[in-house]
Amino acid sequence: MEYPEMHPVSSSNVAELGYDENNQMVYVRFLNNTLYRYSNVPIYEYEALDNAPSIGSYLNRNYKNVYPYERLE
Repeated sequence: MEYPEMHPVSSSNVAELGYDENNQMVYVRFLNNTLYRYSNVPIYEYEALDNAPSIGSYLNRNYKNVYPYERLE
């Protein structure tokens, strides 16, 4: 499976983020090496996550029960 380019982030529980703009999917790799994909996420919402002061808190608050997600790894 092909994943978009990921970049490291400064977070206490998230290691990397990536975004597939064509399919509006956000990829989140946690520090425990699990990888999740969130679907139907608009670009502005991904940018807000990427720029959030606390990525983990933002993910919990704005993604968890909003966008469908699945664990990939």
